[in-house]
Amino acid sequence: MRAVLVGPPGAGKGTQAQILAEELTIPKVSTGDIFRANVSGGTELGKKAKEFMDRGDLVPDEVTNAMVKDRLAQEDTAGGFLLDGFPRNVPQAETLKGMLADLGTSLDVVLELKVDEEEVVKRLSGRRSCPECGRVYHVEYDAPKVEGECDNEGAELYQREDDREETIRHRLKVYREQTAPLVEFYEAEGLLATISATGPVAEVTARAKAAIDEKRSAV
Repeated sequence: MRAVLVGPPGAGKGTQAQILAEELTIPKVSTGDIFRANVSGGTELGKKAKEFMDRGDLVPDEVTNAMVKDRLAQEDTAGGFLLDGFPRNVPQAETLKGMLADLGTSLDVVLELKVDEEEVVKRLSGRRSCPECGRVYHVEYDAPKVEGECDNEGAELYQREDDREETIRHRLKVYREQTAPLVEFYEAEGLLATISATGPVAEVTARAKAAIDEKRSAV
């Protein structure tokens, strides 16, 4: 199974990618994980990526494409993979198609997670992070025992720059302009399956698995 997850920031792609990858026994390939590792490691790539991420902009295609190409050439992806965060626009989708063709394979399904934009703002702007252990809370859905303090470290929680409302709304604008056209691209390719990403995680996962199974049976 070679799959891609598409959806706006805050749609739960990371959560669903982790669950689905485990259940399908394929590696999760997340550009977000790669970027964060570079940012926390203080690499030159990380410094460049952080400038764009903090503004809510996308990391340039040439940087992202090179990282993904290297990742998909590794042995553990030979039997399949689940891409989270790539491609983000049609040129990247064309690049991915070429990468896979070079490897003698192609995508099986592109799963679109749909969610209302105001729900996205509510989900992301409520997140608070611990600077010491990295745990992420939510002021409404997963609040700490003591307001503003990490349960584990007692450290003061903070709001990441890219979780501020103005940044989130900018990210959604970028998504509409650059990533949303992917839906039309993959629909034309006959690969698109769309589900609602609203509701409990388990319900969204059940919808995702049903959509993947339906695509599988249609092949």
